Amino acid sequence: MLPTTESVLIVGAGLAGCEAALQLADRGISVTLHEMRPDTSSPAHHTEHLAELVCSNSFKSKDPNTAAGLLKSELMILGSKLLNIAGENSVPAGGALAVDREAFSQQVTRAIESHPRIRLIREEVPRIPDHGRVILASGPLTSDSLTSDLATLLGETHLAFYDAAAPIVDTDSLDRDIIFAASRYDKGESADYLNAPMDRPEYEAFIEALLSAQRVVSKGFERTDLFSACQPIEEIARSGKDALRFGPLKPVGLTDPRTGERPWAVVQLRAENLDLTSYNLVGFQTNLTWPEQVRVFRMIPGLDHADFLRHGVMHRNTFIDAPRVLDPTLSLRARPGLRIAGQLSGTEGYTEAIASGLLAGINTAAEILCTEPLLLPKESALGSLISYATDPGTKRYQPMHVNFGLVPPLPSRVRGKRERYAAYSERAIAAIRVIAQTHPLIETASEDAQS
Repeated sequence: MLPTTESVLIVGAGLAGCEAALQLADRGISVTLHEMRPDTSSPAHHTEHLAELVCSNSFKSKDPNTAAGLLKSELMILGSKLLNIAGENSVPAGGALAVDREAFSQQVTRAIESHPRIRLIREEVPRIPDHGRVILASGPLTSDSLTSDLATLLGETHLAFYDAAAPIVDTDSLDRDIIFAASRYDKGESADYLNAPMDRPEYEAFIEALLSAQRVVSKGFERTDLFSACQPIEEIARSGKDALRFGPLKPVGLTDPRTGERPWAVVQLRAENLDLTSYNLVGFQTNLTWPEQVRVFRMIPGLDHADFLRHGVMHRNTFIDAPRVLDPTLSLRARPGLRIAGQLSGTEGYTEAIASGLLAGINTAAEILCTEPLLLPKESALGSLISYATDPGTKRYQPMHVNFGLVPPLPSRVRGKRERYAAYSERAIAAIRVIAQTHPLIETASEDAQS
């Protein structure tokens, strides 16, 4: 596609911002991409690389008959740039797509820095530009100054929640006489997870220590501020002594090779990089103080001498009341030309952030190139998520992962959840393929990729 004289300003070089930048640049549109790091950091970031994954390194399931897997299939059809990079930097994770987060973010950074139509500026944008085409993708860790400006622009529709990240441990510090490699129900091509089994006394002692451990509690923090999908592990434990072993520590589908039996509970660890030199504790987002994390988490069998490469952290996340302010192209209704993408819009999750960046980028390009917007059918995973996030009828809006509860029902009843989900997936893929074959910008992107 021939380059245009118009340009777009993107604020934030996370997953959404980088995806949007590459989508625009590959369609001949110049982009100025602002990233505040490393001059101004955040409570959760650790590097200066773009598209850094600050919580988990997992993009969730690859199975197209799950909502998360279906979203990936849709994005690949639509030509996602970052999802393709994620696939090139994947690490073993059973049926999930997990990446070497350092290699992934470095490759995204190279793609941005080397693109002739993208200008990367490493400085904070304290205020939202009052003219021109802008994509605000500053993420859930938007700076205080930009957050204040956003609150002024949106008024009472500005909201916030708390989020948490899990610790990472050194592989060499784990006791492999206790910890065993396996995937639940033998999912995946190999034993992709490490598993720390607990018997009942070990589990109950761990729960007691977890509940009594000292926490880092921010001023004004209340449990009701927590987003349910990223509850700290100690908050889950407060809901009942068996909550963890029926949640992130569930032992089903696993057998302890030392006993030949299913453990009472299991802590799973997922690879952080291709070299398998570090693992994160799955589901162990936490607000415990760092010394307490070491003390309590070393009670887990096999982690008694664990070397913590990164402690768990908790931070304030920001999002907008999207149904009241955004249209289906992710543009502010009150200010066309200003789009909000990524987790700032409330589309919660890594793949969801990439997806909203793709939509914001393509729809901004559609405006510039005077073609029709990319509007996805509600039958698709992404279409249903965007419909939920931009429908004024959505009440009490909260950040949402893609899920089959958002899609319209099938025309006729399908018995069995597995069969029903497969039918949802088949219907969605067919609808997305029609979009890919008929929308001029998607066709152009596909042709460019093949040339």
